[in-house]
Amino acid sequence: MTTTPMRFLAVGLAFTIASWSANLRSGGNHPPSGASAPKLMHTCLITNNVNQLIQFYEPVLALKAQKSGEDYAEFRTDVGVLAIFSAAAQEKYIPSSAIPAANKSMILEFQVTDVDKEYSRLQSLVKIWVKPPTTQPWGTRSTYFRDPDGNLVDFFAAPKAQ
Repeated sequence: MTTTPMRFLAVGLAFTIASWSANLRSGGNHPPSGASAPKLMHTCLITNNVNQLIQFYEPVLALKAQKSGEDYAEFRTDVGVLAIFSAAAQEKYIPSSAIPAANKSMILEFQVTDVDKEYSRLQSLVKIWVKPPTTQPWGTRSTYFRDPDGNLVDFFAAPKAQ
């Protein structure tokens, strides 16, 4: 015969398994109860030439860099911050943690209103174009280019309502 504490344990275990199973089916990307998901606020590029990237991104983003000394600058967008940090300063701060101008696995994605207008506007600023304005199979329109350190940048626009 099952005792009352054992019944509570069995019921609790059944609820836990059902909840876990439902969470897996729904993608499992919800934070634990009472917690909030981390929010991506900054993306920081490590570079050997802070001023070169500032001079590139100021006209590209149509934003003035907010500098904090010679080693750090940031561009505050409506959603997040693109930061630029000196490789020499990073090496002092966290030795052997970053290699500047070596990233081939990340894309900086900026939502714009009109990709084709941005593509025209950036012709004199961008030296390396990766892909001209193209409508992607999922509906967004994008153009891809590289900054002076070789980081891949995507200017994209959401699909237009039909």
